[in-house]
Amino acid sequence: MELWETGEPIRDTAAPDGPIETRWERRRFDAKLVNPANRRKLTVIVVGTGLAGGSAAATLAEAGYRVRSYCYQDSPRRAHSIAAQGGINAAKNYRNDGDSIYRLFYDTVKGGDFRARESNVYRLAQVSVNIIDQCVAQGVPFAREYGGLLDNRSFGGTQVSRTFYARGQTGQQLLLGAYQAMERQIAAGNIEMHARHEMLELIVVDGRARGIVVRDLVTGEITTDLADAVVLASGGYGNVFFLSTNAKGCNVTATWRAHRKGALFANPCYTQIHPTCIPESGTHQSKLTLMSESLRNDGRVWVPLRKDDQRAPGDIGEDERDYYLERIYPSFGNLVPRDIASRAAKNVCDEGRGVGPGGLGVYLDFADAIRRLGRESVEAKYGNLFEMYQRITGEDPYVVPMRIYPAVHYTMGGLWVDYDLQSTIPGLFVIGEANFSDHGANRLGASALMQGLADGYFVLPNTINNYLAAGPFPDISASPAVAEARAAVESRLERLLSVDGDRTVDSFHRELGHIMWEYCGMERTEEGLTKAIGLIRGLRDEFWTRVKVPGTGEELNQNLEKAGRVADFFELAELMCIDALHRRESAGGHFRAESQTDDGEALRHDDEFSYVAAWEFGPVPTLHKEQLDFEYVHPSTRSYK
Repeated sequence: MELWETGEPIRDTAAPDGPIETRWERRRFDAKLVNPANRRKLTVIVVGTGLAGGSAAATLAEAGYRVRSYCYQDSPRRAHSIAAQGGINAAKNYRNDGDSIYRLFYDTVKGGDFRARESNVYRLAQVSVNIIDQCVAQGVPFAREYGGLLDNRSFGGTQVSRTFYARGQTGQQLLLGAYQAMERQIAAGNIEMHARHEMLELIVVDGRARGIVVRDLVTGEITTDLADAVVLASGGYGNVFFLSTNAKGCNVTATWRAHRKGALFANPCYTQIHPTCIPESGTHQSKLTLMSESLRNDGRVWVPLRKDDQRAPGDIGEDERDYYLERIYPSFGNLVPRDIASRAAKNVCDEGRGVGPGGLGVYLDFADAIRRLGRESVEAKYGNLFEMYQRITGEDPYVVPMRIYPAVHYTMGGLWVDYDLQSTIPGLFVIGEANFSDHGANRLGASALMQGLADGYFVLPNTINNYLAAGPFPDISASPAVAEARAAVESRLERLLSVDGDRTVDSFHRELGHIMWEYCGMERTEEGLTKAIGLIRGLRDEFWTRVKVPGTGEELNQNLEKAGRVADFFELAELMCIDALHRRESAGGHFRAESQTDDGEALRHDDEFSYVAAWEFGPVPTLHKEQLDFEYVHPSTRSYK
């Protein structure tokens, strides 16, 4: 049986041509506008309240649209964006170190291993300079230099300092800014907020996205909500691996339900492997903890030169240490991009030179920084991160080096969108990590917050007008499609509750995650991916005959929530492996063992795979290719040496 079939190519028809520097300005001018009186007649549903969803809801409501916002957390400010620590990129060139909009554009395209659209990335770099001004005006407490100017630091994949930060709490502070903007609109009656509600289905009528089906997570009540357009800002799907840096609630259900209704899913196999995660300590763990990439500014990464060296780090002399990133990549050193740093860590651990339990760790050492800058200075920059590390591990990083190891973090894949951020379902817009659009095969550090706020504050509010100008759309409350969508949700939940098997949801999720990490993680082979697809299908069949979901649907039932999410993860996992199997090249952190250079570096095949893989749902997934054309940053061998 064929695992996939190839369909017609797909093209982004919304993106302007001509000089890249003026494309966004021309698109905004060409887009239709909605006059203020008509905006009051139009309703937009926004699913998710992280940086993308929160900023979009606030901005659309400020513009005069009626907004209804949904999140499964108990408060919008509990969205997972709060966990981002290190900073947000912007091409302000405050350090006068050679940065520019074009350099941020160049670094992002190169960092994504030439698998991202130039138009989208250049727009992101342009908009980045406005984000900082917006957030400062909201009172976000960015770090400042002694004279009062905003401070910057470096992140992986760049040789300039363009990352703005609020100590180690950047995501939290930015989210509070967006949250306060939302709360202002909630108080004004322009946003109707629904916390503790989970989207379980997309309503499509006459080919347009017109609403969602949600479950009240406290009472279990199933309801439908109809609107003129739907915006998904529901984050990424890293929890398909079970162990990841994501909050346990993060899931793929909102985007997967849309995918099943016709929205193409792009590049699902592209997942971010983050190099600075606290290593797994045992099988009891349900998630992993990220240490900010900003630590690589001052921390030095090393392992012992000798295999199986069990000595304490303080007993290993300088001449017995291998600062391998500085050795292999002298130009960038410890600030190589995440995919490069992650693969290098895996390689030295595979050689038997890893540290800590199971040899799955490398040292991130601040001894030099403390000697050079003083403990007080290091504490001012990273104090809360050091405190978090000590609480989790019981080790004091001021005295002994941190231990880190790569882990699943962000996802570059997501629903396919055009330049307007509209999916292949008219009226369904997808923003932030939920779409695929800006990062290619690898995301540079501090670019997630940048994309989320760019989409929410500046891009979507301009492009959605072009669609809504044709509205308000006809009343669909009596449409059979609405009743069918609700009935499908009720049937699905009843099926999960009725299995009454003998295995917990978590046991299935953990086993699925192990398969994904083993065969679709940092290193992949044709044999391994083929095996993984068979294992996933077998485990999925077992799930639907043996899963145990206690309780009922008419109450707070977290087992039922998790069961629905894991069921969607099974389907996503198979598509991820199929996508990885068809892409017979190494790109970003996605290393195909069959495709490497003589010195073991990742080897792309631009002549065969310079495209976005956009998948259509069906019994056999259909691949639609969007060809990537590079007019400004020409693909080259990616070197950080």
